[in-house]
Amino acid sequence: MSVESFTTATGTAARRRIGVTLAMSLLVVLLALLSLGIGAVRLSPMAVVQALFGGGSDVAQVIVREIRLPRMILGLAIGAILGLSGAALQGLLRNPLASPSLFGAPQSAAFGAVAVIALGLADVRSYTLPVAAIVAAFASVFALLAIAGRNAGLLILILAGLAISALAGAATALVMNLSSNPFVVLEIAFWLLGSLADRSFHHVALALPFIVVGGFILFSQRNGFRALSLGEETAQSLGVDVARLRLVVILGVALGVGGAVAVTGTIGFIGLVAPHLMRPLIGHDPARLLLPSALAGAALLLAADIAVRIIPATSDIKVGVLTSIIGVPFFLYLIRRERRALGGGVA
Repeated sequence: MSVESFTTATGTAARRRIGVTLAMSLLVVLLALLSLGIGAVRLSPMAVVQALFGGGSDVAQVIVREIRLPRMILGLAIGAILGLSGAALQGLLRNPLASPSLFGAPQSAAFGAVAVIALGLADVRSYTLPVAAIVAAFASVFALLAIAGRNAGLLILILAGLAISALAGAATALVMNLSSNPFVVLEIAFWLLGSLADRSFHHVALALPFIVVGGFILFSQRNGFRALSLGEETAQSLGVDVARLRLVVILGVALGVGGAVAVTGTIGFIGLVAPHLMRPLIGHDPARLLLPSALAGAALLLAADIAVRIIPATSDIKVGVLTSIIGVPFFLYLIRRERRALGGGVA
């Protein structure tokens, strides 16, 4: 390939990445506005915009600014951090099936939050809740890397992740089983399904600082992901401290996922699906995949939250249930694709 052809191809790829990022940003904005207008009371886009800026009727202002705006902000922020965490873990482990949910981070974070609630150490409005969730999420990802090893293959990672997820789920069930208050157990059971409903600005203040810090940490390591894609030895020769990078990424994922789970419960598969949707459009550079994956995660969660509000049902469908229904078949498809790529054929 000539220098001119290479320069042209590079410029085309850069313009494509910018176009995809701008398109995803616009999609997120449109979904955010739609989220503010969808519900028991339907509001037009114009009514939503007027209510946001203090215009329109008092009822519309209350609905948009006090009820739906916190829900939308959480959907955007939590979807973004889940998509970003998935892309970061896939870049760290150089494995396309890596995601927070497959490694037990959300389940462990849920256990940490449930434990402090059931033991009476904190209530759902306390900052102790996200701290406990973050500590548990950090422990789960750290345990996964310690058990599986730095050069673990796909099968070992999945098995280790399933083991940690199962242990966290069993520990959560044990805490609920030992709780003497049946009302607390019922509340925890519904909370674990994952939902953005009935969230207020207090929940936003509870989760957003941890999500922002976690996201900043993950974005700050983007050059390390790019170097690591060439292999650990090459990355170290380029001056990347791989051990430090691993710990920093674990911390970022734990902060973001722990803060998210503390206010919404477990919402799975966003972190797995978002990077895969963006990779064919952006390319395989893990550093350039971070921002588009965050935008895709935000769009996916906002769309799922809109869907649970318009799907006819006798009771509210939890958004975590819907993302799992969509995510599990996608995960099975990815496993099948990886099997074919490794030369295992198909059944």
